[in-house]
Amino acid sequence: MALLDFFNKRNTDTQGEMTFIDHLEELRWHLVRSVIAVLIGAVLVMIFSREVVDDILMAPTREDFISSLWMCKFSHWAGLGNTLCFPPVDAKFLENTMTGQFISYFTVGFIGGFVIAFPYIFWEFWKFVKPALSEKELKKTRGVIFWVTLLFFTGVAFGYFILTPFMVNFYFNFKLSAQIVIMPSFSDYLENLIYTTVGIGVLFQMPLLVMVLARIGIVTARFLRKYRRHAFVLIVIAAAIITPSTDPFSLTIVTIPLYLLFEASIIVAAKVNKQQEEKEKEWS
Repeated sequence: MALLDFFNKRNTDTQGEMTFIDHLEELRWHLVRSVIAVLIGAVLVMIFSREVVDDILMAPTREDFISSLWMCKFSHWAGLGNTLCFPPVDAKFLENTMTGQFISYFTVGFIGGFVIAFPYIFWEFWKFVKPALSEKELKKTRGVIFWVTLLFFTGVAFGYFILTPFMVNFYFNFKLSAQIVIMPSFSDYLENLIYTTVGIGVLFQMPLLVMVLARIGIVTARFLRKYRRHAFVLIVIAAAIITPSTDPFSLTIVTIPLYLLFEASIIVAAKVNKQQEEKEKEWS
């Protein structure tokens, strides 16, 4: 949809004609309110920054982390022995710059604020887009805020509870020499944690994105099936970008759910295409 066509459709649902500048002004206020929501969330996180860092961010590095215990119990229950049990690691972090912790303090605040405010941010975006949709399109997009939010937090939870413990355990137990002491900076750990949580939360929006592209005719289920192998390569590349490394464990853990989401996207696209074909038969 062209930008001007989008603004013209929005005019049909508003009182009077709105100029291009009016639309930009309205968009600006949606963005301003979203930024304010992030700032409010950031302030809350920074007030409890010590608890957030000690009890949440550092939790995946500990032996008694809840998902680590569950995976070990599952390993024993499945008869796999200690295959999925993480050996204990002495995960300690340092900062070799005076400003390291100070910058990390604000990074934790703003990233936490974004995660907290994500449903509201998308709601503001949806309020701006909604007037351009027809009544039929609105009926088909009912619950979109719920599904976008659910997929985002599912991705964040997957990265936090599953991928991060694997990442920490792999790196702290991988040693080329006994003389090498592993003690990364907290900033490095925080950056990797952001990639493996927020980054994957964004990637989990794939089925909804494909649904939108299918509705406007850009992609079809047949197209996705045809280029399934190419998509797999792109998914592996995306997993390599999101994960902090290219070790096989992290790549496999990220690639599998992303590929399953791609297969789910094919199912969604097929359903959309079927509905479109039925409408075309009715018109003909």
